Amino acid sequence: MNQGSVVSVRGSVIEVRFDDQLPAIRSLLRAGSEREIVIEVYGQSGRDRIRGVALTPTQGLARGDTVVDTGAPLKAPVGKAVLSRMFDVFGNTIDRGGPLDDVRWRSVHAHPPALARRSTRPEIFETGIKIIDVLMPLERGGKAGLFGGAGVGKTVLLTEMIHNMIGQQEGVSIFCGIGERCREGEELHREMREAGVLSNMVMVFGQMNEPPGSRFRVGHAALTMAEYFRDDEQRDVLLLIDNIFRFIQAGSEVSGLMGQMPSRLGYQPTMGTELAELEERIANTESGSITSIQAVYVPADDFTDPAAVHTFSHLSASIVLSRKRASEGLYPAIDPLQSSSKMVTPGIVGERHYRLARKVRRTLAQYDELKDIIAMLGIEQLSPEDRRIVARARRLERFLTQPFHTTEAFTGLPGWQVGLDDALDGCERILDDEFADCPESALYMIGTVDQARERAKPQTDGELEEKGESSREEGRVLDRNDA
Repeated sequence: MNQGSVVSVRGSVIEVRFDDQLPAIRSLLRAGSEREIVIEVYGQSGRDRIRGVALTPTQGLARGDTVVDTGAPLKAPVGKAVLSRMFDVFGNTIDRGGPLDDVRWRSVHAHPPALARRSTRPEIFETGIKIIDVLMPLERGGKAGLFGGAGVGKTVLLTEMIHNMIGQQEGVSIFCGIGERCREGEELHREMREAGVLSNMVMVFGQMNEPPGSRFRVGHAALTMAEYFRDDEQRDVLLLIDNIFRFIQAGSEVSGLMGQMPSRLGYQPTMGTELAELEERIANTESGSITSIQAVYVPADDFTDPAAVHTFSHLSASIVLSRKRASEGLYPAIDPLQSSSKMVTPGIVGERHYRLARKVRRTLAQYDELKDIIAMLGIEQLSPEDRRIVARARRLERFLTQPFHTTEAFTGLPGWQVGLDDALDGCERILDDEFADCPESALYMIGTVDQARERAKPQTDGELEEKGESSREEGRVLDRNDA
């Protein structure tokens, strides 16, 4: 065995001297009394020295300790046995289940599929969420990003997409948590088990408290499993990544530990290359597809941040979440004017869908322009046509809200999954002023547009009398409390 000795330990960066042969870049080294400390070789700093980044905590490691070269890179388990299980970056199960049987181990480092193998047939991927399917439809085998700051609903939206799509998805779903909280992993595992969909799902987690090297490689491990199901099993794969910004952040930490000169805003100079190495492997081939939906944290809601800009360039659809809409209670808090999809063309979605999406976007944009006039002068100063535009836009905004299955316990509202035809039909009828006499509140948090009529129905005399009696009883209780 090729052995070396530790020269220095600087946090997660370990320098090791080898007398015989230097290990290859990306090889794994093991150290510690039980070989529990794992180091990945990042560079060769001399004729007999390498510098590596630890993928595990380095407590107890000291100068002079023996290091063993495994001669192999980091590997991930692949095979049908990985379904319904939860893994860490090393392929160890962390769900308290039994041992893994009948799996193969594959290097997490791979080249993207050649251009000749890629499929170029565009196809819509329905999510059951109205505002996404109408205005920014996703591409099957494409990459979509959920952009937003802290607390605007990225993880909730991602979890709802899993709930909606895993039932109709005949392939495999892989959830990759990069730098996520252990609470979110436990909740997701429990919800998927209760929904009965865990048998076609794999979860890979690199938690927040793990070293940056581990968080940096967990995305590659999940992608290796996805490539196995696409290429070997020839199945469609849904890859959900939460959060791709943590991947960039982990790469920035590794770069800083290795002493590289930082680039703009302190990011690593190799950010574009590292992100492309991950994203380019997510592709559509003749045998199967990997459809990826990625949550992207936007620091300080600044969309000019280099992390957000570099991620935008890889995506076929960008879903931007707005803190302003979240504060207004318009959930999902997606900004329809900043979000976009390259699938909204007549040749892909069809003439009717394209025309309606354009008309909805134009109506919302006109309302956005009129908001300043309304704030200063009031809606009475607008022309009759502008007032009709405002009424349509406000009803569209409320119709495009939707109660989620994953938030039923918090909102008390039953979740709705709405088909594309129903969503388009509702938008068309609102644009045709069919609901002009319907109160705006009746369109808020509903599924199909016909539910608005049910909400807006005049109450019978008996219901009104019962409601009045209830109000009088509440008044008597309040009077007694005051007394």
